[in-house]
Amino acid sequence: MTTRVLLTGAGGFIGHHTLSHLLTETDWHVIATDSFRHKGKTDRINQVLDADPQWRPRVTVHTHDLSAPFSAQAAERIGRIDHIIAMASQSHVDRSIADPVPFVRTNTDVILTTLELARVTHPESVIVISTDEVYGPCEREDAHPEWSPVIPSNPYAASKAAQEAIAVSYWRTYGVPVVIVNCMNAIGERQDPEKFVPKLIKGISSGQTVTIHGREGDIGSRHYLHARNFADGLLFIMRHLPPARFPDVSRPDRYNVASPEAIGNLDLALEAAQVIGKPLKYQLVDFHSARPGHDAHYGLDPRKLEVAGWKAPVPFSESLARTVRWTLNHPEWLLED
Repeated sequence: MTTRVLLTGAGGFIGHHTLSHLLTETDWHVIATDSFRHKGKTDRINQVLDADPQWRPRVTVHTHDLSAPFSAQAAERIGRIDHIIAMASQSHVDRSIADPVPFVRTNTDVILTTLELARVTHPESVIVISTDEVYGPCEREDAHPEWSPVIPSNPYAASKAAQEAIAVSYWRTYGVPVVIVNCMNAIGERQDPEKFVPKLIKGISSGQTVTIHGREGDIGSRHYLHARNFADGLLFIMRHLPPARFPDVSRPDRYNVASPEAIGNLDLALEAAQVIGKPLKYQLVDFHSARPGHDAHYGLDPRKLEVAGWKAPVPFSESLARTVRWTLNHPEWLLED
């Protein structure tokens, strides 16, 4: 019997890379949901499916705004589900700061709708995608292990922490087989141009001065990971790490999918400029004054998943170079909506 996966937010940046990875690395059928009202795009899904005509019969695109529940009829159409990857969320920190109430409500509604569907469909696992930002900042040399204290710094991070808490309650109360996965900043092809790496590519390639968050002696840093590497980590979890169940343990499984080393934002910009072949012109902007709720350094400790046997298949520098070259050859993905 063919494995069936429900992937929410399939038209989003990480979502469509996950769709591509599942189609490439498995024979599974994917039910791809998205509202296409926020940052999800049919263009991304179409480009994934255009890569191999044999993939189209293995994908069912189901347009649905997860702010509203699935009807009984919609659940019937979706049918049997073996795994749910709860990817859909609004994810832009600046928009969460500018207008926090609808942002937070959307993200909590999204996870509630997904978990309610799980109560009906009884999948083997529900992979809830979260972020490093729920833990708040850390020193550059440090990294948060799983189940560190949750101390979000901004409304986006708080909304993801709320998703986690709701998911844990469904795991404990209803037996929903939740697994929480925290990821770092993702890079890759077809990323929204409001994100840091596409902004760098656009600015550097056109000779503009780009903004780097930080100040002399304290430049911000992140653990960047290509979205396909992240998708590979998710697939490893689904294949090899079945969810823990209550009351066998006191809390659900949780994994950090992250690169092992941080890179400073300025170092990242310099590396991108080298691939582009143009000099870097930049200005430093103090991170907190430029963006309240912004933290200089985030970090996730990836050792738990590494001990289980997973390692990112493509190194960071190679991932960045591929992303930069692809984007330069497809400048339409730098257009603002």
